[in-house]
Order: sequence, then C-alpha cells, then structure tokens
Amino acid sequence: MELDQIRAQWNQILDALESENRVAWIAYFDARLSSFENGVLTLDFSDSRKFATSHEYSETRPNLKSALQAAIKSTIGIDVEIIEQ
Repeated sequence: MELDQIRAQWNQILDALESENRVAWIAYFDARLSSFENGVLTLDFSDSRKFATSHEYSETRPNLKSALQAAIKSTIGIDVEIIEQ
C-alpha cells in the first residue's frame, strides 16, 4: 500500500474511528499523513500545534493510538505502526 492510497481512504478511517471512540477522533482528526514506509505511518501535527490552546492532545494520543490502528485495519485492512513527527 502507498501513502496516496491511505490518504484516499483517510476520511473513511476517521469516520470509523469516530464511531468507535470520539475522543480518539478528536485527537487525530487534524493529523497530516506525512509518510508510509515499511508499515510505519508517520503523522504530522505541526499545523495543529500552531493553533493549539487548552485542547492539545499530544500527551493523550499515545493512549489512543490503538483505536486509530484498529480503524485503519477495519477500513483498509492493513496493520500499521504509528509515529508522530
């Protein structure tokens, strides 16, 4: 699978995430998909950090990562490791 294929399905992945875990959706909805190599999906939150207020989720996201991974698996059928940059 290529990054562009994941990007093409990203809204469906987020919809699946929202239906299972709204807090996880809030934490990940503004991620930019930076790269996908060797099963590792890199997410970029630099744009969202520019406008972060009291709703910064960087400390919460590690606890919610498995929900995003499950949404990716259920939507496009691949297992991924997720890292942030």
